[in-house]
Amino acid sequence: MEAAPLAVGPELNQDGSMTSRPNRTAARRNPPRVLILTPIKDAADLAETYLQNLERLTYPAKALSLGFLESDSRDGTQEAFRAIADKLSGRFRRTGFWKKDFAFHIPDSVPRWAPDIQTQRRAVLARSRNHLLFNALTDEDWVLWLDVDVVEFPADLIERLLSYDRDILQPHCVLRYGGPTFDKNGWRDHGQYYLEHLREEGEIVPLDAVGGTVLLVRADIHRDGLIFPPYYYGERNPLARAAKAYIETSSFGEIETEGLGMMAADMGLTCWGLPHLEVRHRNK
Repeated sequence: MEAAPLAVGPELNQDGSMTSRPNRTAARRNPPRVLILTPIKDAADLAETYLQNLERLTYPAKALSLGFLESDSRDGTQEAFRAIADKLSGRFRRTGFWKKDFAFHIPDSVPRWAPDIQTQRRAVLARSRNHLLFNALTDEDWVLWLDVDVVEFPADLIERLLSYDRDILQPHCVLRYGGPTFDKNGWRDHGQYYLEHLREEGEIVPLDAVGGTVLLVRADIHRDGLIFPPYYYGERNPLARAAKAYIETSSFGEIETEGLGMMAADMGLTCWGLPHLEVRHRNK
C-alpha cells in the first residue's frame, strides 16, 4: 500500500510562531479519548475496507470509541456495519449503532454531485451528522469524522492529527497521492484556494471552511455548540461565498461542513488544514 506523504518539521502556533510537536511517547501513556463517527448509506461494499482500516490503526484501542448512523440504505449496509460495531466492541472502549431515515434518495439517473440536488443532499447529511454526534458523544476528548468512502489513510493518522493540538483540523483528501484536492468543501478566500493550492505555504495552513471526509474536532467545541448547519448559515459572515461552486442556490451563507467553518469563525475559532498529510478517497 502506498504511504501517504508526511511533511516533517516544527509546528505553526496560532500566533504564527514555531514550536516542537508534543512528545508522542508521553501522550501514549494516557492517550486522549477519541470518538470516530461515520454516517453511512448504501455502503455495504465498503464495509470490509473500512474495518481493515480501523484494525490497522496504531492508536491505542482502549482510547477509541466508534459510532455509526445508518440512513435510507437500500443494500445490506445496516447489517454489515452492525457486524463491524459488534466485532470491535470488545477491542474499542465502546461502539454504538443508530438508525434514522430521512426519506432522501437520489434518483438513479442523477449523479451524486449534481448541483441542483446539493442543498437537499447536504442538509440531510448535516442532520445525520448532528443526530449521530448528539447520540454518540459522551466523555471523549476528540471527535474524528471519518467518511466511509475514505479507503486509505496512514495507520498513525490519529496520532498525526492530534500532534497539532488544533480545535478543528482536516488532512488533505485526494483521489491519488500528490494529486488535486478531492474534498473541495475545505477552502480559503471564498473558495479560491483548496489544499492543493496551499502545499507551498507550509505544513499546516488556516482554512475558512472544512470538508468532512476526515475531520478532527475537539469534543468540547461540539459541546459548546459547534454543529453542521442543515441550512445556509453565516449570511453576514465575510468568509462566506457569494457564489458557490457545485451548488445551485440563491441563498447566502454556507451549509453542512462549510457552514461549520462559518460557525467556528463566529465562535472565534480557526479551522486548519494539512496539505501534505493525504488520505485517499475511492474513485467512483
